[in-house]
Amino acid sequence: MKGSLIIVGFFVLGAFCGAFHLLPFDIGESRVSFYVLCGLMFSVGLSIGNDSQTLKNFRALNPRLVFLPIATILGTLGAAALVSLLLPHRNVADCMAVGSGMGYYSLSSIFITEYKGPELGTVALLSNIFREIMTLLCAPLLVRWFGNLAPIASGGATTMDTTLPIITRCAGQQFVVVSIFHGFVTDFSVPFLVTFFCSI
Repeated sequence: MKGSLIIVGFFVLGAFCGAFHLLPFDIGESRVSFYVLCGLMFSVGLSIGNDSQTLKNFRALNPRLVFLPIATILGTLGAAALVSLLLPHRNVADCMAVGSGMGYYSLSSIFITEYKGPELGTVALLSNIFREIMTLLCAPLLVRWFGNLAPIASGGATTMDTTLPIITRCAGQQFVVVSIFHGFVTDFSVPFLVTFFCSI
């Protein structure tokens, strides 16, 4: 939760700097966001490649649970498509690009800002932060009402890091491997899905 608040704080600081032209150059004309994106992609690849425990966790996974991240991705994209019906000023591809963030707000919002502009990038940032915060706050209720896999599906890409402790506490220690695998797969899908829907 603290990490999400820090990200929101930097977002507010950036909006403030942009609104009052506190930077010596026009950020919209520069390639700063592209270079930040490249650095972020490098660090994601580095963290995945550096974690030898990830491969060991995959071997212990129940084969049926492989479908959980697929169901999460399809459910999220389906819900995003339905939301587009309520937003006549946004097309289906825009809504699905935002949904494709899967809670990975730092990466998806940069991609969407790069492809579709700062307005939709801001929507993606806030939407994906909201997904993470709702998982953190509602995990006990999700387990009680929908079962042990519900907070994992709700957390999206965050289930291998920020929401993992609350999922472990509410769903049980036996769901740690499932949660990490789910987070890894949904996390890996984000750059491909977001760029696909942004390019439509």
